[in-house]
Amino acid sequence: MSFMFENLEVYQKSVDLAEKVINLTDEFPKGYYFLTDQLNRASLSIATNLAEGNGRFTKKDRRNFFIIARGSTQECVPLLEIARRKQLISDVKLSDLFNQLEVISKMISGLINGLERRKA
Repeated sequence: MSFMFENLEVYQKSVDLAEKVINLTDEFPKGYYFLTDQLNRASLSIATNLAEGNGRFTKKDRRNFFIIARGSTQECVPLLEIARRKQLISDVKLSDLFNQLEVISKMISGLINGLERRKA
């Protein structure tokens, strides 16, 4: 059995991103638990809010969860930048993750805009 949201490309990309971030933060030194935890939570929040939003019945509720998911993409940016500045990730990895976040953010904006164009 699968849920409808699992077929959304943006959901699949956000799960892939979360997995990549989890694998990345597994390599962080122990003294960076605060960064590991926040980065994992933010990246996971993207997929979980997309899923939860798709389970809501009203357009307003869906939109709210999609906005939270999009906000979580933005939250990942400074966390990843700090990781780079602390030399926990390379410029190349940072660029790759930023590109993925940008694509996901644009796709979520498309979901939000699509909801707003639909009639109740």
